Amino acid sequence: MPRVNPLPVPMTEKAVTGVPVFLTRGGASAVIAPLGAGLRRYARNGVELTESYGDDVIAPSACGLLLAPWPNRVAGGRWELDGTPQQLDITEVSRGNASHGLLRNTGYSVVERTDSSAVLTAEIFPQHGYPFHLSHEAAYSLTADGHLVVEQTLTNLGASRAPAALGAHPFLRLGEEDPAGLSLTVEAEAWLEADERLIPVAAHPVDAEHRLESRSLSGFSTDTAYTALTAAEAGEGQPAERIVRGTLRDGAGRSVTLWGDAETVRYLHVFVTDGLNGQDRSVALEPMTAPANALNSGEGLVWLEEGESLTMRWGITSDLDGHGPAARSA
Repeated sequence: MPRVNPLPVPMTEKAVTGVPVFLTRGGASAVIAPLGAGLRRYARNGVELTESYGDDVIAPSACGLLLAPWPNRVAGGRWELDGTPQQLDITEVSRGNASHGLLRNTGYSVVERTDSSAVLTAEIFPQHGYPFHLSHEAAYSLTADGHLVVEQTLTNLGASRAPAALGAHPFLRLGEEDPAGLSLTVEAEAWLEADERLIPVAAHPVDAEHRLESRSLSGFSTDTAYTALTAAEAGEGQPAERIVRGTLRDGAGRSVTLWGDAETVRYLHVFVTDGLNGQDRSVALEPMTAPANALNSGEGLVWLEEGESLTMRWGITSDLDGHGPAARSA
C-alpha cells in the first residue's frame, strides 16, 4: 500500500508557524519552525526521515514540537504546590487535561545561526497554574554525516524553585515506505498502564503483548510510555556516552533511529496512530525526562533552584543502505 503523502511537502518563507529555519550539511537538510521550536522536516541523502506539514498548517498531532516545562499530560490540569492547588489551562479538551507544556503555541526567537545549526529560545512567564519564570533553549545541529542532534535546556530565571521536565514529539518515517510495512523496536523492561484519559496508573514489566521487538506496524496502534529503557553504547551521530533508542526498519534492512541520552531520557512514549495526514499508520517516538502527570506523581520531575538548568539531548540517525551501525545495533 503506497503512502498517502509520498511527496515532500513544499516549504517557503511564508508559513503560519513562522519564517522557517533551513539547515543543511552532510547530504542532510532540516527545517525548524519558530512556533514551538518544532522540527518540520528532516531528510538525509534524499530520504525523508520525519513527517512534515504544509506552510498553512499548525503542527498536526503536535508533529515535531518540543515540550516544556513538562511533556505529555497533567490530569485535569490540576496539581498542588506546597499544599496550594494549581489550575493549568485545559489544552486537551477531549480528555480534560493540560497537554504538552506551555510553549507549543509560542514563537521562539533565533539567537544563533549557521548553515548547519540554529539555537532558538523562548520564555515561560509566571501564569495561573505555573507561577514560575523559565527559559527554554532549543539547539538543532546536523553532523558532518548528516545526522540530527537536538539539545533542549530549561533554566530557572526566577527566585523560587520550579518543577521541570522536557520532551519532544517527532514523527518518524523511512522515505516513501508505507509505515504499515515497517517494524518497530524499543528495548525496555517496563511500560506504563494508563487510564481512559491517558494518565499513568501503574508500571508493569514488559510482557508479550507490549514487547516491541521487530513489532510489525501493520494493524498495530498504541499510545504507551515505556521506561526502564535498555541503554547501549552511543554510535555514529549520537554524541552521548550511552543512549536509549527506538528504531523503525523496512524489509531491506534500512532503518531510522530516535535516540536519547540515557542519563536524562528515562521514558520513551510510543504513539502509533492513523490520525496524521490520513495515513494508515504514523509513528511518533517521544523522548521524555518524565512521564505524563509528573507534576502530580513527582516521577522524573526535577526541581530547579534559581539559575539551575535541566538539559535533554536526543537526535535521529539512520542507516539507509541496510549495513550501517543503526541496523546492527537495533
